[in-house]
Amino acid sequence: MKLKLIPLILASATLLPGCFEEKAKDAAATSAPAVSKEDAVASVNGTYISKKTLETLEKEISERSQGQTFPKEQLLEELIQRELLIQQAVQKQLDKSPEVIERMATVRNSLLSQAALQDYLKANPVTDEEIKAEYDSKMANMGSEYKARHILVKTEDEAKKLIAELEKGGDFSALAKKHSIDPMGSEGGDLGWFTADRMVPPFSEAVVALENGKYSKTPVQTQFGWHVILREESRALTPPPFDAVKEQIRPMLQRQKAQTMIENLRKSAKVEVLLPPTPPKAEAAQPAAAAEPQTAAPATEPATIEPAPATPAEPSAPAPAPAAEIPAAQPAAAAK
Repeated sequence: MKLKLIPLILASATLLPGCFEEKAKDAAATSAPAVSKEDAVASVNGTYISKKTLETLEKEISERSQGQTFPKEQLLEELIQRELLIQQAVQKQLDKSPEVIERMATVRNSLLSQAALQDYLKANPVTDEEIKAEYDSKMANMGSEYKARHILVKTEDEAKKLIAELEKGGDFSALAKKHSIDPMGSEGGDLGWFTADRMVPPFSEAVVALENGKYSKTPVQTQFGWHVILREESRALTPPPFDAVKEQIRPMLQRQKAQTMIENLRKSAKVEVLLPPTPPKAEAAQPAAAAEPQTAAPATEPATIEPAPATPAEPSAPAPAPAAEIPAAQPAAAAK
């Protein structure tokens, strides 16, 4: 890779604020430790660049480029060029300009806040016992997942007519292909396997209440229209092995600890908010038909229930966060 491409990578490296602060002693209210010639990899007009600076940069680049490495000579040349620019800026007293001082103060504050959190987590690490307790708590009731089909129509009367057809022995899949306005109608209304929390409440409640092989005897209404639902199968979920998700739980617990620390600091501090409150925005009048609360679109894997093509798309609520950021549980092997 050519040398001229390296600065584009370094532009986002967290090392840069450190390089910047090294020469901005006044604004940062701190000074970098002196570098001896024995600990240096280069000298620029008498200013040494330390081995540690080069090692830190090499590590930063490797992490940010997903393991990609660059020759030390190229990285060192970048540090030399950067030192030349820093010396030029200091010579012109750019480090004393209000704009630069403000930006350096922002960088310093960011680094100090991160250092405070890291120091707290170092003194209060997440233990294996805490991880296991969180795992057990989230995995205690994994619940079930369901395989279902549905027929989506625009009116309740249409849905009732379809239920009457089913009562006479009609084939659910064939009726879905003929009448459903959902994109999965062409697949016989097949929604695949899904957990109840992946659907809007009226739909999921109806699925949970049904028995395997039974269809809804009354139409189910959502913001997409009217549904006739057939629950084909259900199966218990098996949690993933503890060792497989242990290191995915740890960061979540670390964030919880950090948040608790910040909340405690806030409670014990004297905080006065001087920013005037934002006045509430006047809500535009809505037609009666739009007064119903909006819910998330019923998401499934691989299929989803979509609004009828002739109607405007509805806004979706954020998908629920996975419990403890643990990968999705797998169906019990015996249920396959």
